[in-house]
Amino acid sequence: MTTAAPLTVGALLRTWRERRGLSQLELAGRADSSSRHISFVETGRSRPSEEMVLRLADHLDVPVRDRNALLVAAGYAPRYAHTPLGDPSMEVLREGLERLLTGYEPYPALVVDATYEVVAANRGILMLMEGLPEHLLAGPLNAMRLTLHPEGLAPRIRNLREWRGHLLAQMERQIALARSAPLRALYEEVAAYPLPATAEGADGADWPYGDGPVEAVAYLALPLRIEHDGHLLSFVSSISTFNTPMDVTVAELAIETLLPADPATVKYLRSLAP
Repeated sequence: MTTAAPLTVGALLRTWRERRGLSQLELAGRADSSSRHISFVETGRSRPSEEMVLRLADHLDVPVRDRNALLVAAGYAPRYAHTPLGDPSMEVLREGLERLLTGYEPYPALVVDATYEVVAANRGILMLMEGLPEHLLAGPLNAMRLTLHPEGLAPRIRNLREWRGHLLAQMERQIALARSAPLRALYEEVAAYPLPATAEGADGADWPYGDGPVEAVAYLALPLRIEHDGHLLSFVSSISTFNTPMDVTVAELAIETLLPADPATVKYLRSLAP
């Protein structure tokens, strides 16, 4: 048996440059270098300095995890730690996230990692998950799996086709950026889920619950329209990440908050608040 030789830093940089659709000249201009030097680095004729590797990675928008791989390939030590979230050194971060999620209640909010594993969630999210089958709640929770599984939240989402398309497109963009094998596997799994029968009667025009027709609302973004206990709720999703992260774990965390998109949703959620 033979094993493939590890990719050189030049080959890795060329791959990232091509993913970003940049020429050597364009990258050189952004990184204050020359196309000749970029060519020499990519072909292995020149070894880039550690500072140059990081500068090119910055202009190529390389994820933090992959910046470590570039440094190692160039013969340097990894720059960014990869600290487990449960490590004592992460206590301040964990407490800060918990305070943020709690402070957002009664509106739903959660924190996920690079493959949408749920790291933390508030009571608003738990409210939306009420009644889901145990097999979906066992083990590490995955936000995409819980949302799109035909036994998960999918049958409750009234604009499922639109929301599903939005989530799958979001994952496709992330895969194009990071080329993550675990994320690709998750995408292939959830994209193959069949649509539940309730998806055929989309949106609120034929909504069987409530006191009357759904009030027309001018949404500022595509809403998530989901049923809870006979009420139709509408949310707009907002995702936040950490600026200038210096740790792989922190770099891959995302905080998703669901902002009520209409007065009826605000009133209903406030009525549930203790």
